[in-house]
Amino acid sequence: MRMLFLGDVMGRAGRAAVAARLPGLRADWALDFVVVNGENATSGVGLSPEHARELLAAGADCLTLGDHAFDQKEMLSFIETEPRILRPLNYARTAPGRGARVFAGPGGRRVLVAQALGQVFMKRPFDDPFSAVDAVLRAHPLGGAVQAVLVDIHCEATSEKMGMGHWCDGRASLVVGTHTHAPTADAQILPGGTAFQSDAGMCGDYNSIIGMDKLEPMRRFVTGMGKERFTPAAGDATLCGTLVETDDRTGLATRVRMVRLGGRLETAIP
Repeated sequence: MRMLFLGDVMGRAGRAAVAARLPGLRADWALDFVVVNGENATSGVGLSPEHARELLAAGADCLTLGDHAFDQKEMLSFIETEPRILRPLNYARTAPGRGARVFAGPGGRRVLVAQALGQVFMKRPFDDPFSAVDAVLRAHPLGGAVQAVLVDIHCEATSEKMGMGHWCDGRASLVVGTHTHAPTADAQILPGGTAFQSDAGMCGDYNSIIGMDKLEPMRRFVTGMGKERFTPAAGDATLCGTLVETDDRTGLATRVRMVRLGGRLETAIP
C-alpha cells in the first residue's frame, strides 16, 4: 500500500494548502490511504465540523485530533456521527468518539489508524499511551487482521515519540509524531520494519512561530506580557508529512519519505 500522512493542519492557510494539493497528490502518487491531523485547522485551536468536512472532501480518509480535540465544542457531538475522525486513545475516559478504528482500504485491505497523546511536558496528565497503543495492536495484528497500521503519537518530547516508534516496531506500518509543528529529517525504517518520523511537521505558513503570526508570540517571549490573542499566520503554506509504502503481505514498510511541498520548506521528493 502507499499511504500519506499529513501533519497538523494550521488555520486557514493549512486548510487551503490541503484543499489545493491533496486531490492531485492522490492521483499523481497513486495513494491508497490518507490520514490528516486536523487538530489546529480551525483558528489554530481544534477542528470544527465545517472544516472537518472540507478536509475529508479534499481526500482525507481519516482525520486525527490531539490535545485540542474538543476546543471547538461542536466536535463533542460531531465526532459521534463521523467515524472518520479519531481523538486520542488515552484522552479522558468519558470523552466521546474513538481513538482507533479499522478502515476499509482499496482491494479489500484493512487499515488500522490509532492516535495517542504523550505524557512528557504536556499541560495535563494523560493515561499511559504505551499500554493504550499496545492493547490496540494486540487486538489487530499486522499482516493478519489488518494489512496496514498507522499510529499518530501526539506529544512534545522527541524521546517519547522515538520510544513509541520502537515500542511499535514490527507491529505497525508507520509511527509518526505530531504536535510540535516542526518537521524532522529522521524518516527511517526501524529494525523491525516499521517506518518512523519523529514529527511530520505542520501544514501551514512557516513564516511564523509554529504557525502563529509572529508578533504576539515574540512580544510574550521578549516582555513576558501578552497583549492580543494568537492568530494563525496566513501566508503561503507548506504541506508537510510522511509518505510510506508497505508490503501487502506483512504490512511492514518498504520505503518512507518526508513530504514538504510549497511554501518556504519545499523539498524535492525523490
